[in-house]
Amino acid sequence: APPRCAAAAPVIESRAMKDKDNGAVRIRSAVYEDARPIYRLIRGHSDALLMRPLSNVLEYLDRFLVAEAPGGAVVGAACYGLWPEIGDELRTSAELQSVCVDAAWRRRGVGRRLVLAQIARLRALHVGQIVVLTYATGFFASLGFREIDKHAIMYKLYTGCVNCPKHEDPFTCPERAMALGAEDSAT
Repeated sequence: APPRCAAAAPVIESRAMKDKDNGAVRIRSAVYEDARPIYRLIRGHSDALLMRPLSNVLEYLDRFLVAEAPGGAVVGAACYGLWPEIGDELRTSAELQSVCVDAAWRRRGVGRRLVLAQIARLRALHVGQIVVLTYATGFFASLGFREIDKHAIMYKLYTGCVNCPKHEDPFTCPERAMALGAEDSAT
């Protein structure tokens, strides 16, 4: 077997973020051993998420956070993508992507903790806004996101949505665009 760096994946949330599961689940940065479990979680949510090939999960692994249950199983994941604003890097936006939680762990605050931890990471980068395309508008509204017109995120539509295998036209896609700006606060 090839040598491996044995450093543990850092836990990236504060105690204040622990929710209904009383901290039984750890939110941490993804490591290479998490790639296949993340891939399987995303595939298990094909009704609500765009599929990502395993190679894409590996390519963006440093942007994934995972929820690890006692015993080590990955029961949730969340990723982000960056959209640089050409000519004005201070207006760079981030998109939350592939937010998913195993059915057995839903309604315990795991998704909320994943999203809040990603928001904390993205705020540290000083992004202009955090965007999500979602069917779960109530969930994201509870975290301070507000619905926006898809015309406000044309960069995303031209670089991502135009290639969507699910919908012919990004403007007829039933997902809603929501944003959390620098002035908004997630709770």
